[in-house]
Amino acid sequence: MIKFKTSFNPFFLFLTILLIFCSCSNTEQKIYLKKIEGSPAFENSSLSIEEITSDGENYTFSFNINNYELGTQTANEFDYKLANSAKGQHIHFIINNGPYSAHYSEKFDTKILDDNSIILAFLSRSHHESVKNPDAYILKQLGKNINTNLENEFLFYSRPKGTYKGSDTEKLLLDFYLVNTDLSADGNKVRITIAQNQQTNKFLVDQWEPYYIEGLEKGEVSIILELINNDGELIKSPFNPSSRKVFLE
Repeated sequence: MIKFKTSFNPFFLFLTILLIFCSCSNTEQKIYLKKIEGSPAFENSSLSIEEITSDGENYTFSFNINNYELGTQTANEFDYKLANSAKGQHIHFIINNGPYSAHYSEKFDTKILDDNSIILAFLSRSHHESVKNPDAYILKQLGKNINTNLENEFLFYSRPKGTYKGSDTEKLLLDFYLVNTDLSADGNKVRITIAQNQQTNKFLVDQWEPYYIEGLEKGEVSIILELINNDGELIKSPFNPSSRKVFLE
């Protein structure tokens, strides 16, 4: 019988551990986009403008709201957690597709600095998901140099936004608002690009629904939304494409 002499070599143990670590660190990051189900529809809710007044840059907006209560928590049927406003349901107010401001009353003041500003306002659930029925939003043009055709097809960015902490980083709501257009399998679509840590993930959706993003790591996340036609071409429209950076801590 031939016996082989064995000995422990710490260098080879270190090399093995290093190779395993490198192999794991090179694994492609898996990011998922899934449709949200279980939000109340609010099909009969509506938002309209009662009055807009101005003294120059300062504007006061007064809205009429029907079948929707601001300041209450949305009763959802899904069991996963999304970032939620403790102040309840509100209005998302967007100027020129910039980051929205949240308003919890029917009347509020804001500044409009651009001579040609496109204003989008829509009803939002407490977890920031938009109400998508055709009566739940207003689109308005303000300023001295009004020159944008509001009959254009529009895609507005809504969520995710800002910085997320703790359990709010596990699932991020992705939500956008469409005006004068629909999505379908043989029509317009939204191309979504999510990039983090030198990994880029692309998704194509043909339904106007809320989605959540899962699988993100801590750090910076870049998101691009593009409204495209059935041939994959970018639709020529103001604010298309839209891009944001958000941060997970």
